[in-house]
Amino acid sequence: MSLTGLLRYAFLSRQKELERHNNEPLVLQDAVWHYLVEKACHTEYGRKHIFSTFKNYDDWAQHVPVTNYDDLKDSIDRMRHGESNVLWPGQVKWYAKSSGTTNDKSKFIPVSDEGLRVTHYRGGFDSVAIYLRNNPKSRLFDGKALILGGSHSPNYTLRNSLVGDLSAILIENINPLVNMVRVPKKQTALLGDFEVKRERIAEETLHKNVTNLSGVPSWMLSVLTRVMEISGKQYLTEVWPNLEVFFHGGVAFTPYRKQYEQLIPSEQMHYMETYNASEGFFGLQTDPSDPAMMLMLDYGVFYEFIPMEYLETTDGKAEGNNYATHTIPLSDVEVGKNYAMVISTPCGLWRYLIGDTVKFTQKNPYKFIISGRTKHFINAFGEELIVDNAEKGLKAACEETGAVVLEYTAAPVFMDNKARCRHQWLIEFAKEPDDLNDFATILDKKLQQINSDYEAKRYKDITLQPLEIVKARPNLFNEWLRRKGKLGGQHKIPRLSNSREYIDQMLEIQSSGTTI
Repeated sequence: MSLTGLLRYAFLSRQKELERHNNEPLVLQDAVWHYLVEKACHTEYGRKHIFSTFKNYDDWAQHVPVTNYDDLKDSIDRMRHGESNVLWPGQVKWYAKSSGTTNDKSKFIPVSDEGLRVTHYRGGFDSVAIYLRNNPKSRLFDGKALILGGSHSPNYTLRNSLVGDLSAILIENINPLVNMVRVPKKQTALLGDFEVKRERIAEETLHKNVTNLSGVPSWMLSVLTRVMEISGKQYLTEVWPNLEVFFHGGVAFTPYRKQYEQLIPSEQMHYMETYNASEGFFGLQTDPSDPAMMLMLDYGVFYEFIPMEYLETTDGKAEGNNYATHTIPLSDVEVGKNYAMVISTPCGLWRYLIGDTVKFTQKNPYKFIISGRTKHFINAFGEELIVDNAEKGLKAACEETGAVVLEYTAAPVFMDNKARCRHQWLIEFAKEPDDLNDFATILDKKLQQINSDYEAKRYKDITLQPLEIVKARPNLFNEWLRRKGKLGGQHKIPRLSNSREYIDQMLEIQSSGTTI
């Protein structure tokens, strides 16, 4: 029997437990709520908000405000300096560094022992459990897992405390047995310079029997491209003939799917989406034929939701109980409606607006798609364009023209010298369309088809003129990330923005013609 055949039995009990997401989803969430309230009732935050008196969800909703990072920042900084029992019991020694807020370059998300064990590692375990259930002929463990991670550094002067990419924190604390089936070696995986890391990963993995990949699609594609360059092969299947699955997350896979399918032309290759972030692990794709993910309800995360019509500010800033009065539990969500997601976690995030928007496709089990970001949308003229719209529009344009989009961002042009308003898209193509105007027309029509607000604003070109596409030169987006010190790790390109801050920075780099 193969190693995969032997290890498969270790996942059987969990596969059976996951059925409770179909039959008892609200029971699972109720248990999580009680666990969090009881665990944190003697923390500083729990005492301030009288956790010990709560009898039910109504008590919770009345006394605990909806928060964002700025609300918790001072408490988190005290924790980073070694204070205990602030937002979560005991001392939290790990902090995941992620994209910043309006006021700060970076956020530092606490990652407690419980958060690692109950949330993040359980998500990784379940990814494999579900994949093995769906693929009984898998030989996953008969080769190596290429796990792409970021880097970390010491946290202030606190002993054994680290700050960095979540992936680096996970690699640093992972069970030593896992290192027997993963590549590259730990020292390489945690390198800070992405370009050096990419080179070493390619060299270390070139002659390994890699069966599975895990990471952010954009950064993994960069690594795989280097593997192909060194090997001189045309397809990745010639380098790793037993490659069978890519566990991907962090950014939408749609813009990258065609490139992966061209690189890995195998019917045996599978793709499984995961919804993991610095703040927690929230969803898994359980059905390969359904792009929606199942909301994972027993990872120590309690979920609430705010209908998007009540998020009145463009920066997603929480306004205490102004948002709390419109926040609903999982039991009250409706299929097909857009919600901002609010989480409470075993890392000390309480009723925290994570910044993602989701749309449920079904209940029992609760399945959803990530529809965008509370900040990453364009609503300059009442068009309410979200990332989900953008992804579908680009997919249609690519399918009709044969183009392949590598990276993109879009923002409004509020008024040009002829008093016209429009959306401007900056797109880096892996394969350009024959006619850029044709691509733009298809994209524009598809956006009107799937978004009635956008369609109304485009009516007879009165409010919005036809969208404009600017072709980005190769590696423009990577240069922008490099200049901001965000190349590699879990950093992402902002897809849509209500301001021109990001796109103007990129256009300036493009016009300068310089590289870093």
